[in-house]
Amino acid sequence: MHRSRSAERMRAAPLTDFDRKTDMADMITSSSPDTQPMRELKTANHLLGDRAALDAAWERDGYWFFRDVLDKGAVGRLRAVYLDVLRDLGVVDPDRDDAAVYNGAPLDNFPIRNDGTPATDPLLARYPRDQFVAEPAIRAFFEELFGEEVFWVPNTEYHALPPGTGRPGSRFNFVHCDGPNNKGLPLKICWMPLAPIDEETGGLAVAEGLHRPRMNDFPRPPQGIGDDVIPTDAWRRALYQPGDLLVFSLETPHSGLANRSDRFFRLSMDIRGMPKSGNIPTVGTIAALDSCAITVETQTGEQRVFRIDEDSFCRIARGRLTGMPLTLEEIPQLMKIGDPVYVASDHGTAMFVRPQH
Repeated sequence: MHRSRSAERMRAAPLTDFDRKTDMADMITSSSPDTQPMRELKTANHLLGDRAALDAAWERDGYWFFRDVLDKGAVGRLRAVYLDVLRDLGVVDPDRDDAAVYNGAPLDNFPIRNDGTPATDPLLARYPRDQFVAEPAIRAFFEELFGEEVFWVPNTEYHALPPGTGRPGSRFNFVHCDGPNNKGLPLKICWMPLAPIDEETGGLAVAEGLHRPRMNDFPRPPQGIGDDVIPTDAWRRALYQPGDLLVFSLETPHSGLANRSDRFFRLSMDIRGMPKSGNIPTVGTIAALDSCAITVETQTGEQRVFRIDEDSFCRIARGRLTGMPLTLEEIPQLMKIGDPVYVASDHGTAMFVRPQH
């Protein structure tokens, strides 16, 4: 990793006073030829406790980045679950508890994947998120940040990205925003590193200020955004440490950065939350289903029926088509009675249906 001072302006648009102050901000550069220099994320620690200031930063940037705010003990217990799984798979140094150090074992059938299921992904089967968000220090922090109790949707991404992964010729793993695939849910995405993530290990990059679709904006298709669509000077990243937290909008373009390390797995988790007082989704299992309606049975045994129409966005895990909506005819064919799901609704109509993950 190399740091340098930017000597030129990074935006073609007229500079604001804030831009002038940060025009010489630290840049993160890379020895990888496919990795462009990126400015560092703005930190928002000083805004905690000031709701108006937090809201203004969110409106301006589309994210909040906090340094060292998550309880280290809770993060360590979460990391320990990852390391237990990786040790059982036989791919890491068993004597390290601070990082996942690759031991050179074959990774041909490495099972921790974004499109896995509890039957195939041992980390997803453990589902350590629930224990983490129930930790008193973690719960208290997020309640302060959200302004009230948080509802966490049953959609969590557990990343244990092996060394040397990524697409040839591009540091971006998959540029996208989550808004098109989460219709009807006013979620905030909370991404956290569980071990140090340096330049080589990659981490996450977000496009600052591009979270508000507007006239002449770029297309935001469910299947992802082209690598060359986002202006290069919009990208932001950081060198991450356990305890850091990056919160961003559903409409903020972002991408994981390929792990160019030859030694470390990249460990992170992202969870999605909203105020519990809002129109939270119904969580349960499918009790009945056809192309007109879906019935969901909750944990308490209550059955709720929702209409399905052409505007209902229903998605399942299906390879490259995972982010794409099913047709009305496909919904009863590809979703099954008993499947665990959650449903966002508006006046009895299902706006969004997705398997729990």
